[in-house]
Amino acid sequence: MSEDFYDVLGVGPDASEDEIKQAYRKKATEYHPDVSDDPDAEEKFKKIQKAKQVLTDEEKRQAYDRMGHDRFEQAEKHGFDAGGGGRGGMGGDPFGGMGGGGMGGGLGDIFEQVFGGGGRGRGRNRPRKGQDLRTEIRIDLEEAYTGAEKQFTVERPETCDTCDGEGHPPSADAETCSECQGRGQVTQVQQTPLGRVQQTTTCPRCEGEGTLYSETCSDCRGEGYVRNEATLSVEIPEGIDDGQTLRMEREGAPSPNGGPHGDLLIDVSIREHETFERDGDDLQYRLPISFPQATFGDSVQVPTLDGDVEFEIPDGTQSGETFRLEGKGMPRLRRRGHGDLYVQVQIVTPESLNEDQREALEAFAEAGGEDIEIKEGFFEKIKRSF
Repeated sequence: MSEDFYDVLGVGPDASEDEIKQAYRKKATEYHPDVSDDPDAEEKFKKIQKAKQVLTDEEKRQAYDRMGHDRFEQAEKHGFDAGGGGRGGMGGDPFGGMGGGGMGGGLGDIFEQVFGGGGRGRGRNRPRKGQDLRTEIRIDLEEAYTGAEKQFTVERPETCDTCDGEGHPPSADAETCSECQGRGQVTQVQQTPLGRVQQTTTCPRCEGEGTLYSETCSDCRGEGYVRNEATLSVEIPEGIDDGQTLRMEREGAPSPNGGPHGDLLIDVSIREHETFERDGDDLQYRLPISFPQATFGDSVQVPTLDGDVEFEIPDGTQSGETFRLEGKGMPRLRRRGHGDLYVQVQIVTPESLNEDQREALEAFAEAGGEDIEIKEGFFEKIKRSF
């Protein structure tokens, strides 16, 4: 039994189209033959492409869910339109009833693409977009705050300059493919439960080109592209978060048949900051203060990503208490305003005391009883000593 298309992409039968496309992009990046070290990458990549093609086509997916994997594959193997796209009304099931139309003209409409029409082969040779590529870039929190222009280097396939992507030198002799007689397609006749069916597919010898050449390009070995390092520049928007992805259109792999280049996807990761912790659009900062500052209050400087600001510590502040500085957090990506900065106060116990500090604290401890008279200027002495 062949591997189910849902299993190939790693999604469930109830997955949405967006989830299927997202899973496809992840798998395609992992198993693309140009970037994967897996010896079976090419075969896996073909399965991934086929699964995405079927599961993102509403009619084909309905037929696939109804028929099951093996029966659907058998239908496509024999050239039937398993997606139910035929106008004869077979609903995508080659083994179902013929409806009320019998074997008349409706049958010819249903099998229009497989009875000598060659429509599938032509569709495969239409210009299609090149593959998307993926890379990663690391930035500092300050760059995420202000936005930045970053240069980076990526290795990617590019059109071979030597042969201009043709796969052969201009001087190579050309001859018509003898297997397909220059059509780029071959026709096979197969026996099916409904009789003999002829199916047209891309010619395996010339790969649909219709022409064979006496030489292949020595630089790209006939592939039409080579792997080069490219230095690019990308704009980092202010407020971007860790794990978000930027897209550079037409900076991916070239098309195999004259279509547009794919896109380059850039996963952004943000380095940990020594001062701040990020929580979405908000920042968190731990402010160490002394016992007298917590007791009597104080005015201190608090760092932000936009410079220091003055912060008033109220008297009687408890260790662990958190204060909010509105609008001092990260910019909101593609929205107005900023998040907030949350300042958590931590009272630091001194590891060593000088004589004045020790005397002041001992006096403070002795004054803890309600019946002990506190001398005038006592609290000021403690505050000054620290």
